[in-house]
Amino acid sequence: MPPLDGPRAAAPPERFLGTGDSAVTSTGGTLFHAGEVFTSAELQAMRLEGLVRRVIGDSYLRSDFTEDPATRARAAVRSVPPSLRSRVALGRSCAAGVYGCARPPGLISLVTDHRRRTTALPPFAAAVMHQVALGPFDVNLVGGVSVTTPLRTALDIAVHGDADAVAVLRAIGGAQELDCPLRLVEAALVNTPRVPGKTRALTRLRLARQHPDRARSG
Repeated sequence: MPPLDGPRAAAPPERFLGTGDSAVTSTGGTLFHAGEVFTSAELQAMRLEGLVRRVIGDSYLRSDFTEDPATRARAAVRSVPPSLRSRVALGRSCAAGVYGCARPPGLISLVTDHRRRTTALPPFAAAVMHQVALGPFDVNLVGGVSVTTPLRTALDIAVHGDADAVAVLRAIGGAQELDCPLRLVEAALVNTPRVPGKTRALTRLRLARQHPDRARSG
């Protein structure tokens, strides 16, 4: 795969999910990250006063603005060192959270292609790095931030997800704006060779395709 930040990077067109506008306001913007304009303590106090709400990590959004995928992507990437942002993509549970299909993650999940060198995360970073094989259409842009596509995100959740995997997959498959039916995810997984945990992943996908009540009774 070409480098994510290279001139030959083959990413699909940007997904415009929500406005994600970087508005100029009396406070300078709408999205704030601890340590930039305000300290973490100041932002937490502002949250208690109802002025902002936490989005992901140490990023907060002004309460009079609507949260959307672009906002969540921009919030998540602020937990990534600036020198790495063009070299990685938000993936797995973080990508699902960006698309509004999972709860905000405690750790920012990043993916980078294993065939290229990437600087390691600094100690105590609020993120975890996964070196994986990325195809040319596994990453797109959301609000200008590299995020794994809904299809790749669903595949990763099916294979690597936790106890919430089935619910997250069901949310991805049910989100019309993502255009990612689970039958397509299942077909992609069936036709991908040498996937560790493929049987468990297919079970998760088939449970997610069932009606929730039927899945619980089964």
